[in-house]
Amino acid sequence: MKKTKETGMTFTRRQTLRMMTAGGAIGIVAPNLLGKPAFAQTPPSEPTGRVVVGLSQEPTVFNPLMPHIETDDGVAFSIFDALFRITPEGEIVPNLATEVPTIENGGLSEDGLQWRVKLRDDVKWHDGEAFTAEDVKFTLELITNPDFRAWRTTGHDLVRDIEVVSPTEITWRMEEPFAPYISFLTETFIMPEHILGQAEDPNDAPFNQAPVGTGAFKWGSRQAGDNVSLVANPDYHGDGPYIEQLVFKYIPDMTVLYTQFRSGEVDLVGQAYITADNYAEAKALEDRVVTLEPRGTLESIYLNQALPVFQDKAVREALYYAIDRKSIIDILYFGVGGEAETFMPSTSSYFNPDLPEHSFDLEKAKSLLDEAGWVPGADGIREKDGLRLSFANSTTTGAHLREQAQQFIQQTYADIGVEMRIENLPPAVMWGEFWGQSQFESAMVGITYLIGADPDVTNRFHSDAIAAKSGSGSNNAQYSNPKVDSLLEEGAKTFDTERRKEIYKEIQAIIREDLPFLPLFRYVNVFGRKAGLEGFEANSNVRTESSNAALWYWS
Repeated sequence: MKKTKETGMTFTRRQTLRMMTAGGAIGIVAPNLLGKPAFAQTPPSEPTGRVVVGLSQEPTVFNPLMPHIETDDGVAFSIFDALFRITPEGEIVPNLATEVPTIENGGLSEDGLQWRVKLRDDVKWHDGEAFTAEDVKFTLELITNPDFRAWRTTGHDLVRDIEVVSPTEITWRMEEPFAPYISFLTETFIMPEHILGQAEDPNDAPFNQAPVGTGAFKWGSRQAGDNVSLVANPDYHGDGPYIEQLVFKYIPDMTVLYTQFRSGEVDLVGQAYITADNYAEAKALEDRVVTLEPRGTLESIYLNQALPVFQDKAVREALYYAIDRKSIIDILYFGVGGEAETFMPSTSSYFNPDLPEHSFDLEKAKSLLDEAGWVPGADGIREKDGLRLSFANSTTTGAHLREQAQQFIQQTYADIGVEMRIENLPPAVMWGEFWGQSQFESAMVGITYLIGADPDVTNRFHSDAIAAKSGSGSNNAQYSNPKVDSLLEEGAKTFDTERRKEIYKEIQAIIREDLPFLPLFRYVNVFGRKAGLEGFEANSNVRTESSNAALWYWS
C-alpha cells in the first residue's frame, strides 16, 4: 500500500518504539472494570507480621513540614497525624481533631475568618507525652517562621491570633478568607512542641533524622540507600496498626523493583509502581492482586522558563507539536495512561474539558520555528540571535520507560532542528536542589498538583511560589503570569463553588496557552500486592500508596 510521507514517518516512529519494548503486547483495561479487593477478613487483635513496600526513590526527608517529594509521604503518613484526613471519596474526616469545623457546628464563622478546632484527649506522642493544642500552635507558627525551611506556607501565612483555649481546643483568625485551607490541613502533619520546639535550629535538629509522631507507626531505623523500617505503635489512638513492622525498601531500578515483587521479596509495590510494560505479566501472576488505579498525577516535560530558549512561546508550542505522545502512551506505556491537556484531574468538578487538543504535527512545528526566526545552523540545529535551540532534559536514572520516551522525543526534536540532550541523575540528586531550586533546563516528571481535592494550585503556578527566586512554594518551572496570579488569589478567597469553577477553568485555559510544561499523559498506576494483604485501599487524593498502612494486615 502506498503511504504518504507523513504516514510513513509515523509508522517508522512507532516501529522504533516497538523495538524499544519488544516482547510485550499492547493491552488496555478500563480501570472501572477492575474490582476492588473485599475486606472480609478480621484484623488480628495484636500487631503481627511485616509488610515490605518497594519504592523506586529513596525517602530522605523525615520532617514533612520541610521540602520533600511524594516518596517521603508514605513514611510521613505512617509516623504522623494531621488534624484531618481525606478519604478516597474526597471526604474530609477528623484525625487529631474530633470533628471537622463547619458553620453548622460552630467551628467556622460565616465569613470563613474565625476557626475553632476541638482536639482528641486520648492521643500520645511516641515518647509517651500527651498531645495538646500547644503542639498545633507550635506547628502552625513553625511553618511561617522565616528561619524555617518550610515546604509550603500558602494559607498558613494568613493565620493570625492563635489561641490555646484548653489542651483540647484551639482558635485562630484568618487574615482573609482562604477556601482551600481545610484541604491543606489534611497534609499539615503536627509536630511535637516539647521536642522540636526545644531545638536550637529546627532545620537541622536530630528529630529530623529520627522523628517522633503520634501516628500508627514509630520510627525504627534507617539504612541509607536501602530501607526505612518502622514499628507498630501499640498506643495508637485510632484503628490499627495491625502489622508489627512496616519497611520501605529502596530499589532504584524499576525493572529490579518489579522482579522483587514477582519473586516475593516485596509485598506491595509503591511509587513509581509496576511499569506499564510489565502489567500484562503481573496481572497473571499467582497469589498477587494487580489493579489499575487512576491517579491525579500528570506526566509532563517541565520547561524552566528562566532558560532563554523557553522564553519564546513559539519554541514551547513547536516542542509540543513535535511530541508523538499517542505512540508513547500506546506503545511505550502499553495503553496504560490517558491523554490530558491540563494539570486538573478529569474526575474533578473543576476540570476544563474545552481546552485545545494536542496533535502531533512536525510540519506545523517547523513552520512555527521558521516564522519566529529560528534558522537551521551548519549542524542542523536552529539558531536565533546567536542562541542555539539546544537544551538538556533530565529525569531519574533507572526509570527505563521515561528513558525510552526521552530517546523517542529526542529523535523527533532532531527532525525539527532542536537538540535535546539527555542528562539523567540518581533520584536523590534529581529531586534535591536540582529540582527544588530550578537548576534543571527541562525535566520529565510526574506531578500531583492538587492538595486533597481542592483545585487551588497557588503552590505550583503563582509567581511568589518560585523557590529559586526566594519564594515559598514549588513553582519549579519559574512560571509567571500576572493574570494567573490574580485568578489564583481570587480563587483562594472565593467560597462560591460555581465562581471557583469559572476561575480554575480560566486558569487551566491560560496555562494551556502558555505551555510552561508539555503534558504527556495522565497517570493510571499499576498497583500490585501479595494476595492475603488485606485493608489496602488506593486513594487518589493523596500522593502515597501507604496513607492507610495502619489498616493493613495479613489474612
